[in-house]
Amino acid sequence: MARMGRQHVHDRLIDVRQQKTGAALSIPIHPELRAIIDSMPVDNLNFMMTATGKPFTANGFCHWFFDRCREAGLPAGLSAHGLRKAMCRRLAEAGCSVPQIMAISGHQTLSEVQRYTRAAEQFANGSASDGGHNGNTSLQTW
Repeated sequence: MARMGRQHVHDRLIDVRQQKTGAALSIPIHPELRAIIDSMPVDNLNFMMTATGKPFTANGFCHWFFDRCREAGLPAGLSAHGLRKAMCRRLAEAGCSVPQIMAISGHQTLSEVQRYTRAAEQFANGSASDGGHNGNTSLQTW
């Protein structure tokens, strides 16, 4: 994620290679994200830059994210890796299949993705506590 940039955008996809596994990923670009990308300055290849105008390293982004979480007063233990889990869950909540989620996230096995999407499935089926939302599974209402 820290290395993504304009050079990875091809039509309606962001094509990248996952650093951990080397898996090639083609991530669909939502129209709202496309509008944001199109509005960004074109003077840098990377989408995310440090305060000094340099591209983030993976480790640098993790530290930056940790610091922002702490500054926001969020619970301890949150990490950039949690973004991947949240993405998988949201894709599942949006109705994506496990193979679709694997293609976007770069996971290699079904069990990995199922671990991340299990909570979304419970939520959608109403078998998890709904936190007082009376079974409403729409993220728009939260």
